[in-house]
Amino acid sequence: MLGTNFPSEKYLPKDCRSLLSNVTNIISNSDITFGNLEGCISDNAKLKKRCKDSTKCYAFRMPDKFGACLKSIGLDVVSIANNHIMDFGTEGLSNTKKVLNSLDIEYAGTIEDPYTIFVKDSVTYGFCAFSPNKGTQSINNYQEAVKIVNLLNEKCDIVIASFHGGAEGKEHQHVTKEIEFYYGENRGNVYRFAHELIDAGADIIFGHGPHVTRAIELYKNRFIAYSLGNFCTFKRFNLEGVNGISPAIKIDVNTFGEFQKGEIIAIKQIKEGIPVIDPSKEVIKKIRELTNDDFKFSKLVINDKGEIFKKEE
Repeated sequence: MLGTNFPSEKYLPKDCRSLLSNVTNIISNSDITFGNLEGCISDNAKLKKRCKDSTKCYAFRMPDKFGACLKSIGLDVVSIANNHIMDFGTEGLSNTKKVLNSLDIEYAGTIEDPYTIFVKDSVTYGFCAFSPNKGTQSINNYQEAVKIVNLLNEKCDIVIASFHGGAEGKEHQHVTKEIEFYYGENRGNVYRFAHELIDAGADIIFGHGPHVTRAIELYKNRFIAYSLGNFCTFKRFNLEGVNGISPAIKIDVNTFGEFQKGEIIAIKQIKEGIPVIDPSKEVIKKIRELTNDDFKFSKLVINDKGEIFKKEE
């Protein structure tokens, strides 16, 4: 979320390229780069989200020109399944897709666009995304999610899935393995959901939504990140403590989608929400701690550098 021109342009950075300059080389250095697009892209789509006070409303609308910044960090595919993509209704969503199409950035996660299939470097990728929010593919509809993943598994070499799920904030850093509720909303059982998707043929799963980092897991030799926290959320997010540390996770898989090795790149947000490399590597320590707590028999080892390996049998 690179800033928003609603309710005021004071919530925009002067230059979205400089906002990302500290991490661009790292993020773009991959075969495929994924991110969650938290909000729509539009200059002037009309607000549809209900707010008691529009001056304090958390609704995210990035200007059209900011699309180029997403491209500049090498994003290949984004999730549009989250609780802010419909803040400005179908007008905002339609324009978001128009901008992403113009930049050749793939996307998925709505009822109309449940998945996407694309080819890069002779590899066919399938991507799908889910959330508990209106207009998106539901994280609580296991039957439909499995159906989508089955389809992608038949057509693609590598299947990547994403979910926006789980309760939010520092009190909700752990994977409970149960249905999580937040503000009276069913935010899904992310543990069951991730496992069902891998059973159906998914190879890599990236979670987001809690706004804090969560544990990682290896299931059937497939990689799961249960939450990647906040990466670049300019001005409108709480970035205190654990809310401000965020990993970029790099995963190597073989041609069958099986996990080979990985790396947690320690990033934190400073000032109003500027991502920078964190020399203290706080997020690496946090992910290791949470993984050891939540998965006592974890098949993964995380060293001090953030390198991720499979435990030797």
